[in-house]
Amino acid sequence: MNDALISEKMEIKDNTFARQFETLVDGKLISVEYSFQEKKIFLTRINTFDGFEDEDFINDLLKNIMEIAYERKLKVVPILPKIALFFRKNTSYKDLLPPGIKI
Repeated sequence: MNDALISEKMEIKDNTFARQFETLVDGKLISVEYSFQEKKIFLTRINTFDGFEDEDFINDLLKNIMEIAYERKLKVVPILPKIALFFRKNTSYKDLLPPGIKI
């Protein structure tokens, strides 16, 4: 766990029906879509509302999702280039990557 690295612990809902993690900003939905295969979670898309450009918030959201992956003992496969970049910038989460995946 890397709780010390999270600057903001946020409330995240795992909407399994829509296959996405969800949180609200100013009453508007921000989500990260995923799919599962075995014990891996593939993060496929980040959805924000028009005009939202708070990269620090997205970074904190991804950190919180990484903590969920730790809790559930999942490996994380970053499909989206933005999420691969997150792993390059936050090397403490590289142990969440499945064997053979290099970022």
